[in-house]
Amino acid sequence: MSETAFKSGFVSIIGMPNAGKSTLYNALLGEKLAIVNSKAQTTRHRIFGIKNGPGHQIVFSDTPGILRQTSYGMHERMMKFVKESVDDSDVLILLIDINGKDFSEEIHEKFDRSKAKKIVVLNKIDKVHQQKLEEKLVWLKKTFDADVYLAISAQEKFQIDVLEKYLVDFLPEHPAYFPEDQLTDKTERFFVNEIIRNNVLKLYDEEVPYSVEIVTLLFKEEPKILRLSCEVIVERPSQKPIIIGKQGQSIKKLGIESRKELEQFFQKQVYMELFVKVREDWRNNKKMLDQFGYESE
Repeated sequence: MSETAFKSGFVSIIGMPNAGKSTLYNALLGEKLAIVNSKAQTTRHRIFGIKNGPGHQIVFSDTPGILRQTSYGMHERMMKFVKESVDDSDVLILLIDINGKDFSEEIHEKFDRSKAKKIVVLNKIDKVHQQKLEEKLVWLKKTFDADVYLAISAQEKFQIDVLEKYLVDFLPEHPAYFPEDQLTDKTERFFVNEIIRNNVLKLYDEEVPYSVEIVTLLFKEEPKILRLSCEVIVERPSQKPIIIGKQGQSIKKLGIESRKELEQFFQKQVYMELFVKVREDWRNNKKMLDQFGYESE
């Protein structure tokens, strides 16, 4: 390959839930496209983030954490996103939390069978002593067959530049997949939904946040204001009053916190209406899953 040949390819990040995949994705991209939350199973979709550099284009793919068990139809479709991401990859990053859970057989299977260039990345190393880091790296090299092993802190952006250099080196010669000015494959409505859903995860407890989906019904952009009308979907009637809260205080707080982030994201004033709707057992309803973007095909 000549020095001037353009390079482009797909880089996927896989790992156990809460390994820090979305934090790493945002750090590599230099943009906050994926929602980051301390609760597991935050990411539900495959989100492309496109980064252009001198002579190259990297298409990053953030994916849901790999689940040991799929309890709902939604989970099965989330794992389909992971499979597609692994199969499409030119470079595959396996992200591991240095203090995280044991690895599932699914992790080994997906990583081992991939034909992509492979990088094992040990994350959150700012949380441990040097001895544990060295011991963990030795163990990883015995456990996973990879092209590169790297220790980072995605939160602190430590070694992110080193990781990106490896990614560019591993990219195949190929024309750009996306226009230079395109940042993601997702729509603006998708990011409205994700920002509101992330605040549901922050503000509500136990199972309720995992039963929620957000749908933007109205997205009307005016010169100085963005007008939104959004539904907060729950799957049981008993969850509706929890979302609304006493005298509407909970949903009011959800609106206030979401609007702050939306105004920062879109860089303009936001007027938003929130409504709570019950769609019973939507996480197992094929038609509703299609409607909410968990496509089966």
